[in-house]
Amino acid sequence: MIAIFDYLSLRRYLPVIGQLLLLISIFYGLPVHAASEELTSVAAAGIDNSTLLNLEAESETEAERDTSALIDAPPVISGESTNNAQIETTPTFQKDNEIRQRINGIFSEIDGLQAVDVSVTQGVVTLGGETPNEKKAQQAINLTNRLTDVVTVEDNINRTLDVQDNVSTVYQGLKTQGINLIKATPLLLVGIVLFGLVTWFGSWLSKRQKMWQRLTPNPFVAELLAQTIKVIFIIFGLILALSLIGAETILGTLLGGAGVIGIAVGFAVKDTIENYIASLMLSIRQPFRARDQVVINGQEGIVVRLTSRATILMTLDGNQLRIPNAEVFKGTILNYTKNPERRFTFELGVDANDDPLAAIKVGLDAIYKLDFVLDEPRAIAIIANVGDSNIILEFQVWVDQSETDFAKARSIAIRETKHALENEGFSLPEPIYRLRFNDKLETAFEHMQESRGKTDSEMTVTPLTSGADNQQTKDDKDKQQAKARAKQILDGRDSKDVFDARPDEKLMQKVEQEIAENSDETDLLNNNSPQE
Repeated sequence: MIAIFDYLSLRRYLPVIGQLLLLISIFYGLPVHAASEELTSVAAAGIDNSTLLNLEAESETEAERDTSALIDAPPVISGESTNNAQIETTPTFQKDNEIRQRINGIFSEIDGLQAVDVSVTQGVVTLGGETPNEKKAQQAINLTNRLTDVVTVEDNINRTLDVQDNVSTVYQGLKTQGINLIKATPLLLVGIVLFGLVTWFGSWLSKRQKMWQRLTPNPFVAELLAQTIKVIFIIFGLILALSLIGAETILGTLLGGAGVIGIAVGFAVKDTIENYIASLMLSIRQPFRARDQVVINGQEGIVVRLTSRATILMTLDGNQLRIPNAEVFKGTILNYTKNPERRFTFELGVDANDDPLAAIKVGLDAIYKLDFVLDEPRAIAIIANVGDSNIILEFQVWVDQSETDFAKARSIAIRETKHALENEGFSLPEPIYRLRFNDKLETAFEHMQESRGKTDSEMTVTPLTSGADNQQTKDDKDKQQAKARAKQILDGRDSKDVFDARPDEKLMQKVEQEIAENSDETDLLNNNSPQE
């Protein structure tokens, strides 16, 4: 009965004991199934209840102690290196001796590590002695950690930083590299020759301008393709040469450095790159041609050429104007030459008492007689505004600006329209201000003028009955004198040039001279390219 009771009590505590054994197996590396078999054997042996309870208490105490030791374990400090491999539970003196001999054997074959002392206890390796520098000390620690039976490595190495040792190490390294370089000289020469041949072929191929122009009608795109092929052959030749001498890793380093440098240079020359891309887009779109009269962002001129950096114009006063292509691409472009028909407008005022429609007919009749005025579209005129003392008429006239100077034509049209209106009796009045006074005040002003004889003021007082008639007569006399004077002048020699509305030949000669000049920059404007 006692045995049965003990067995039943044991079965009741089996879950608790199983959990404890699982925890112990985690800390001590004991397999779970082994712990279960051990527990089964204990139960089968008929251990009494008190013994089992004592075993459980000891197991709990030991698990708590190991857990607290694990939690309170100090971190690895500087000068120590830990091997993450599993630690054996039964170290032996013979194994420590084998570890020490193996490490000494390795260090004896490496320059700078012969003076390192090695001691091993319980799998813990302590490195002492001297190394010439930090690099050698780290090499010793890393080599020691690679042994499977090493638990941890304690670094007690003294870095002597001895000048002779460090200089001799560097000297030996440089000597070895120099010997290897001399041995690889023939192969290096072959690589250089191969790189030169591939680069030369790429340069020769990129200079076949006719071939690239046949592939694309745009000169800028053709030049871009040629330069791209040249760069591709240079990179290809570099890869072949480095592969031949077994230095492919240098290419990765060069490409990485080139990428970093490219980013820095890209930020530094951002505006130049922007102009270059704008040049590419303008050469493809061709928004204007050479000799076109355009207005770009308020700057007016005649197009001379389009380069990879700027658009060159000849201003109407004969000066050269360079506009960056980035501004041209993003700016507003007004092309007068694209449509040769151009309209100009001007305003003239007639007296408020005159019929404005009659004045319009007189003005249009005079405009139609001009040779440079187009029949289609026909010139028109409208009543633009009615002022206090006049009526404003607006005339709209069309000319062919490819054969007519716009400013000259407008000037001549204004003159002919004004004279036609005046010859038909229409007056072009200026604003008139009249001051009205009562009879007593007018009489007083007249006595004041008679007493002084003259006045410093330009104000005069004239009776309303005769003042207007006298002023009209005076104006008519002035107009007749002005017309007679103008006729005498215009009947003189070379007066026909005043009525010549053809474009300025001198300006066009300067434009043609600029276009004909040889420039180092390629002109991206091409009449064979499609225009938007």
